[in-house]
Amino acid sequence: MKFLCFFFLLSVSVSAASYSQNAKFTISLNDVALTEVFSTIRANSEFTFIYNMDDVRNIRVKSLNVHDASIREILDAVLQNTGFIYKIEDRVIVIQPQEMKEEKKSVRVKGWVHDKGKQPLPGVTVRMVGVSLGTATNAQGWFAIDLPVEKGTLEFSFVGYKKKQIDFTDKTDTLKIVLEEDLQNIDEVVVTGIFNRPKESFTGAVTTISREEIKTYYSRNLIQTLANLDPSLRIIENNAQGSNPNALPELQLRGASSLLTAQDIQDQKSNYELNQPLFIMDGFEVTLERVMDLNDNEIESITVLKDASATALYGSRGANGVIVITSLNPKAGKLTVSYEGMVKFEIPNLSSYDDLTNAKEKLELERVYGLWDDSNLQETYQQLKDVVDSGLNYNWLDEPLRTGVGQRHVLNVVGGAEAWRYSVNLFYDATIGVMKGSDRKNFNGSMMLNYMEGKWNVRQLLTVGKNTSHESPYGQYSDYVRMNRYWTPYDDNGELIEYYYHPNATAYIENPMYNKEIGCWNASKYTSLRSSTQARYEISPAFTITGLLGLTWKFGIQDSFIPPNHKYYDGEENIEQKGKYSRGEKTESSWETRITLNYAKTFEEKHMLTLGLAGEISETKNDFVNWSATGFLTSEIDHLSTSLGYPSTGGTYGSESTSRRVSLSGFCNYYYDSRYFLDLTYRLDGGSSFGKNSRFSSFYALGAGWMISKEEFVQEYLPFISDWSVRYSYGVSGNMTFSPEQSMEVFNRETNYTYNGGVGVKMASFANPNLKQQNTYQHNAGMNLGFFNNRLTFVVNYYTKLTDNTLTTIKLPVSHGFETVNGNVGEIRNTGYDVSVSVALLNTKKWKWNANGNFSNNKSKLVKLSEGFKETLKYYDKSMGSAGTILKYREGHSMSAVYGLRTIGVDPLSGQRVFLTKDGQMTQYQSGEDLVYLGDSQPKINGTFNTTVSYGGLSVSVGFNLVWGGVAENYTELNKRENLSLTYNVDRQVVKDGWQKIGDNALYKKQGTTVTNTYPCDMFVHKNNIFSCNSINIRYSFPKELTKKLGMEMLSVSTLLSDIFYFSTIHRERGTSYPYSINPNLTISCTF
Repeated sequence: MKFLCFFFLLSVSVSAASYSQNAKFTISLNDVALTEVFSTIRANSEFTFIYNMDDVRNIRVKSLNVHDASIREILDAVLQNTGFIYKIEDRVIVIQPQEMKEEKKSVRVKGWVHDKGKQPLPGVTVRMVGVSLGTATNAQGWFAIDLPVEKGTLEFSFVGYKKKQIDFTDKTDTLKIVLEEDLQNIDEVVVTGIFNRPKESFTGAVTTISREEIKTYYSRNLIQTLANLDPSLRIIENNAQGSNPNALPELQLRGASSLLTAQDIQDQKSNYELNQPLFIMDGFEVTLERVMDLNDNEIESITVLKDASATALYGSRGANGVIVITSLNPKAGKLTVSYEGMVKFEIPNLSSYDDLTNAKEKLELERVYGLWDDSNLQETYQQLKDVVDSGLNYNWLDEPLRTGVGQRHVLNVVGGAEAWRYSVNLFYDATIGVMKGSDRKNFNGSMMLNYMEGKWNVRQLLTVGKNTSHESPYGQYSDYVRMNRYWTPYDDNGELIEYYYHPNATAYIENPMYNKEIGCWNASKYTSLRSSTQARYEISPAFTITGLLGLTWKFGIQDSFIPPNHKYYDGEENIEQKGKYSRGEKTESSWETRITLNYAKTFEEKHMLTLGLAGEISETKNDFVNWSATGFLTSEIDHLSTSLGYPSTGGTYGSESTSRRVSLSGFCNYYYDSRYFLDLTYRLDGGSSFGKNSRFSSFYALGAGWMISKEEFVQEYLPFISDWSVRYSYGVSGNMTFSPEQSMEVFNRETNYTYNGGVGVKMASFANPNLKQQNTYQHNAGMNLGFFNNRLTFVVNYYTKLTDNTLTTIKLPVSHGFETVNGNVGEIRNTGYDVSVSVALLNTKKWKWNANGNFSNNKSKLVKLSEGFKETLKYYDKSMGSAGTILKYREGHSMSAVYGLRTIGVDPLSGQRVFLTKDGQMTQYQSGEDLVYLGDSQPKINGTFNTTVSYGGLSVSVGFNLVWGGVAENYTELNKRENLSLTYNVDRQVVKDGWQKIGDNALYKKQGTTVTNTYPCDMFVHKNNIFSCNSINIRYSFPKELTKKLGMEMLSVSTLLSDIFYFSTIHRERGTSYPYSINPNLTISCTF
């Protein structure tokens, strides 16, 4: 055995020596830098050069023409009379000044590498910084490396641990290196939720947001914060819901890839879940509502996966993008207790409601339009005028509003030894909305245990969430905005006025406060439990196996109550039918288990291979039931147990579904010489939601990249470039936008008819056995560029997405007995780019100033629609719908396209608006056949800008948002100037710009009961450019000396302001159903 080892070592030495003797070169160069000669040799051999760039930068070689010359012959020639000599150690050539000739040739650096638990770490890469010399630790964590220099820096790196650099000299003794564990190091690893991928060699398009970034740029809620940091995640503006704490946002990541159904288009309503990204937390799927209610203090990082290379691992669920949330892991050490307390304010922002007429202006406008001309109304008019002249101008806008004062409390306990670690989190958050009676209150509790000993790493996380929410009993805010200010809600005795008279109305006008005063209410609550168990075992230094089990349970209740004395029951004599309590109950449960195998190893110091294989099974059950009870004695007694009966019509209804999924996925990542990398991903998905003939589908992605900054020519000639890489990926992922029953025959119970004395059933929907998920094919090309040690960085991505089998409704022949069936027909293409720029403007010991800008663009296009679907849409294309944005699908345009008529203005003689037909003819008739494309509501640029300035313990962060290039309809202008109803309050602009008499050159048509409403047209569609300030965060951390005197580890105070200002090229009322708000918060944080 000793002989064999000696023979092997001798063979290696002879091989290295023979290479330097036998390697031959043919080179022809004239008037070049000496470094270019070195680069030529390096590119055509296995030699590596070590030299001081400042010493040799100005040395030039006038001529070098050799044929089959050895390395020594070449070096002797080019270094002659330069004052430099060379030394060859193995395949490393050291260039040094001649006066260093007698110095020591090399130094041996050796030592041990282990973790904090003093366990040896085998397989740790030990590399000399600046050159391709390195080794790896053995099974005992020992390393030894001979280096042809007297001093330098060694870097130690290992997956799951933080990198560490140590300087060495010829006097360095045996090193003892301790690597700190960092299982989710967001700087080195891309967390995909299934496999962790090496960040440097990952070809996917991702954005990773750290815990500190979330805290620094936090704005109102977690989703808004994500959108501020990555504008490729777009929140579709909901102008109706404003700051409603109970409204869920509609999200799109890199555009929309799914179509609404024909019924949705007929109803002119959107579906916020249709293009929503998939949310993954600690490896398992969670809902958007749960993400909104999370304790963000428990989050370690958030990774946004955008392209197919990043999302193909999720197969049939990944086409809309994936947002991966990673929980904070407990750290070893003494017991630490942290507390954060916040006072939250919700202040109504009514700056967009400043153009409404006051009582005097509105009454005069009514007189001008002749509403009070009837002699029978003169006395009533005069009485009303006298009251208005005496000062009556009631502000209905403030009636349902308040300044909401909420609170937030976070308690975190962390501790444990190296092997056992634990954390306990308690979180309470109460958001009190600006509309009276509206709120959302959350309680979250979690406990995590982490065991790490030897080759085992086991983690158990248990989370409990409890939510209660109330909608405002005051109803829609728009009902108050439209009330005339010469009306008051209460009479002189303080009694509620139920109705108001107006000469322009055919019926009495209801007081919008009636439902609140009578005792109506609407509330909901849910309780959720989530368990996540993960066990990882290290089979070998390169090979690990991980098992995961996730359990989720959620039970929600939604209640509403109408009291028996409501006017709705005025004609009802049966006491058992007066009053109504409605309840909806929904139970959701799911389990998911996954086993993953990971392999990561570096071969011959240049070849890094990472492999992963995973298999998973999941099941999800949903059970929903809705029922009502009637017959309540008073509005004060509203418990279900006090009901006397059930509704005479509209009984219990509900649904139940079970869906199962099984999948096998894997990936391969190859990294050569820290320069070239390749990614391969594959997933096979099977699901019960698919048609019986399409149970299984395959998804894949491949990508490649080049780390240009690691090339010698960049390091030599472009030293200011610290990071430069390019990458490309292509792949396919899917999207399941349908529930399990949509591929099957479904039967409903028929209660209106009986058959043979029994209740029968009838088919409710037609089966489609070939139904399968949508497939989206994506190309992504990206580049990362960093300058001056990454003080200035750029990340650029360009992408195209084609969904070629979009799910929608297909029209069927009458013979089927059903009008439509679900099918995979239709093509949608999205193209765009996203750019991120980050710069460290100032970085001194005390001062720091960082700024970053993020910009995205997306263009969507309906490439193709099925003939059946187009046939279904024909009727809706001809109808005008309501006087709002007309939602239509047309080939060649975006799904967010805005359609309307063309108008040339208001006829001065008749006061009627004049339109153009599709043939260019003038007409006063409005037809759906004349609708034209007026633009796209999706902006050309969606951007954010964030900056942070800090000095000592004080930091100030500001976030801005820019939306530019889209169009939108001005509902306020259309409905309160053009289509105003003189029964209600109006925009005062109509007083001077509305048509009143023959000859008026007016912007807005005449008013009257015989005038047809104007539908959307180009007059009311404008460029929608927006600039807003989303957040200002000011934080001060007290000095360590002071906190220690107070017995604390840390003490800080901060103030956060959200939605500070909003400037738009469209001046319209914002928050029509629920107003927007300004959201200042005050926070104190401390750690003991």
